[in-house]
Amino acid sequence: MNHKNPKVDAFISDEKKWQKEFIKLREIALDTTLTEDLKWGVPCYTMNNSNVFLIHGFKAYCAILFVKGALLKDTHQMLIQQTENVQAARQIRFTSLLEIVENESIIKTYIEQATEIEKSGLKVELNKETEITYPVEFQKVLDDMPELKQAFKKLTPGRQRAYHLYFSAPKQTKTRELRIKNFIQKILNGKGLYD
Repeated sequence: MNHKNPKVDAFISDEKKWQKEFIKLREIALDTTLTEDLKWGVPCYTMNNSNVFLIHGFKAYCAILFVKGALLKDTHQMLIQQTENVQAARQIRFTSLLEIVENESIIKTYIEQATEIEKSGLKVELNKETEITYPVEFQKVLDDMPELKQAFKKLTPGRQRAYHLYFSAPKQTKTRELRIKNFIQKILNGKGLYD
C-alpha cells in the first residue's frame, strides 16, 4: 500500500457530497504502485511524475479520469469520453458508494491497464486540428489588436482551443463580447483560460 498524501487527506475531509465515494476510490488507488498527489485541486495518481489518473466529483457523479484513457481496452463498456473535444482522457463515472464497491475488481483492472500503458511509454495520437474558425467577435478583436493576435498564436493549441470553446459557447453576441473582453489581458499575459 502506498503512502497517503496529506494534501489528499485535507481534500477528502473538506468534501461534502462525494466523501464516502472518494474514500473508497482512494483506497483502491492506494493499493497500486502509483504515487498519490493533489493536482488541479483533486487527487492525482502518478508514475515517475506522469499523471495516470485522477479522482474528481461533479454535481451528478464522481469519477476516475484516466489521462490516456483512449488507449485502454474498454472490455466492460465503462469508459466515457466527456465531450467530443476530449481526445485522450476517459472517465468511469459513479453515482454511489455501492456502485464503486460492486465494480471494485473491474476498476482495478482498468487502473492496472493504465499503469502498464504508462510504463510502456505509449502516447495518444492526437488529431491535428484543422483551421479553427473563431467567433466573429473574437476574430474582430484579433484583427484590431495585432499584439493580442501574436500573444494568442504563442499559446499552446490546447489553450487556444479552450478559449475558442469558451468564447463560442454563448448564443448571444453580447455575452460572447463580454467573455472576450474579460480575457484579453490574460491572453496578453500568455495565460490559458484555466491558468
